[in-house]
Amino acid sequence: WIHIKQSLPDPLCVPFPHMYLISVFLASILIIPFGLKTLFPYVWMDILYFGDLLRILVKFVSRRRRRPSFFVLDRFLEQTAAHPDKPFILFENENYSYTDTDKWSNKTANALQSHPGYKPGDTVALFMGNEPAFLFTWLALAKLGSPVALLNHNIRTKSLLHCFNCCKANVLIAASELKEAVEDVLPSLIEKGVTILLMTKHCDTPGIESFSDKLDKASDTPLPRFLRSHIAYKSPAVYIYTSGTTGLPKAAVVNQNRLLTALAALSSNGVTSSDVIYLNLPLYHTAGFIIGFIGSIEAGSTIILKRKFSASQFWDDCRKYNVTVVQYIGEVMRYLCSTPKTENDKDHKVRLAIGNGVRAEIWREFVNRFGDIQIREFYASTEGNVGFVNYAGKIGAIGRVHFFHQKLFPFTLIKYDTERDEPIRDANGLCVESPKGDTGLLVSKITDIAPFVGYAQNEDQTERKRLRNVLKKGDLYFNSGDLMRIDKDNFIYFQDRVGDTFRWKGENVATNEVSDILTISDCLKEANVYGVQVPGHEGRIGMAAVTVKEGAQFDGSRIYHHVVNYLPSYARPRFIRIQNAVEVTGTFKQMKVKLVEESFDPGRIQDPLYILDDKEKSYIPLRSQVYSSIISGNIKL
Repeated sequence: WIHIKQSLPDPLCVPFPHMYLISVFLASILIIPFGLKTLFPYVWMDILYFGDLLRILVKFVSRRRRRPSFFVLDRFLEQTAAHPDKPFILFENENYSYTDTDKWSNKTANALQSHPGYKPGDTVALFMGNEPAFLFTWLALAKLGSPVALLNHNIRTKSLLHCFNCCKANVLIAASELKEAVEDVLPSLIEKGVTILLMTKHCDTPGIESFSDKLDKASDTPLPRFLRSHIAYKSPAVYIYTSGTTGLPKAAVVNQNRLLTALAALSSNGVTSSDVIYLNLPLYHTAGFIIGFIGSIEAGSTIILKRKFSASQFWDDCRKYNVTVVQYIGEVMRYLCSTPKTENDKDHKVRLAIGNGVRAEIWREFVNRFGDIQIREFYASTEGNVGFVNYAGKIGAIGRVHFFHQKLFPFTLIKYDTERDEPIRDANGLCVESPKGDTGLLVSKITDIAPFVGYAQNEDQTERKRLRNVLKKGDLYFNSGDLMRIDKDNFIYFQDRVGDTFRWKGENVATNEVSDILTISDCLKEANVYGVQVPGHEGRIGMAAVTVKEGAQFDGSRIYHHVVNYLPSYARPRFIRIQNAVEVTGTFKQMKVKLVEESFDPGRIQDPLYILDDKEKSYIPLRSQVYSSIISGNIKL
């Protein structure tokens, strides 16, 4: 120490200007980070996020350069070799390690390969609920080089046939409990020469073959790689169907390249091999399959697989299996917040919830009730070419945008005419960008990095999603169909689906906003808001299909004062329809089409109907004579 001290210059001997510069330099090192934090509060988060993006990009590029080609299946095989005995899938009383999963997929692949109705590379439709066989079969088909159509197990007859035909599948593999649904469309499938395999050991229906008995006898030896040598990055990997809230479902094509990028879905959000993932969303949907299953393959995590979401079992399962990461979509969090409170609400190991569609007030309620859980809200669509992640944790936002994101995935918000249901264009025929803070339609430029593949066997719907001449003549953008808003801090917020916004009294009404207001009232549990047409009136007037909280009664006066306090006159629902349950799709999206068609006609609706009455300062029952007066124009709304 004495030697070091002697070698240092005496501070008193250092010239004053030098001392001043040294002091300024040292002070700057300390002050600059605090200054940046004050002036740009999210700068460090932005830097860390960009670092994550860079790491993901480098890993993706290195995998793309590997020979032979590297796909999701190869990552699963790497994980199996790295920790063969680690539990991969826990389902009810069953436990499958990575090796068990690999062997079961081998048995499935070998049983399929020996079947005369199938050859490697054939497209196969999977009609099955959440169970290990779903995952085994997908991995088996990946080993055989076959694209897989993930059919919604809730669809029937016309929709089922439509979805099956979209992907031009040669084989249908169905769960045993879906036998009747298959039998309903059997003549059409037989006519097309489709091979139908049922996950049962015996089947006496002509045209349907049992498959479980073949699985039991099949070998679990690995499949030769040449069976999938024809696969390229642009080859379809899976077909995932849209929910079909406005018509028959569309089959979005997810190619091998897109699936490879999807490997980062969980690991990019800090999920590691030590995490336990609670997968209770449908495997036929993007969230369950790509984020829950494919994401877990990359991270090397353990999956707790559930047949379906259950609010009453959710936290008990999390405690039982030491779950650390959960998924949510749509109304899942609200369902959880609606369960009766218990003393052990915060007694669990869940640290991260990843998903989309959580409303700001539910976000706050969820965290306050269930503990310090990081909410990682994101925005993406199955077929879309742009996405956002709310890595900063700003309540209510779906993500944050910045320079690097804009360069990689060029997008913009454009002005949209909700009444004409089309973008607003200027005198040159180009779209008009929305100013910051204003709501606009999200459109994303179609590029090599951000492609839009489209829908299988549906060029018309594919073309509808393409928007041309957006910012300059000849450019091409993907039309998300979603209305967004970007605030002064560059956080982006989902406002509504284009079809879910209506115009009344010259004003745009966002159904999500009205729904949020209704459900924070004392007596309403759920609210599905939509616009209905009224003869003699421009636009659409607001209506809500609602459910009442258990033990409560609909109080027209209190609801009236609630909406008057929170909503401008044009946004207040003029009609309220009381339902026992709000109809939703398999991914908890509210169904509106049928409700819009039935409108507010007491002659068509058996449910209790109410109309807002400003004189009574209440919602009062809607009588037939009042309805007739509205339709005839004697009563103006």
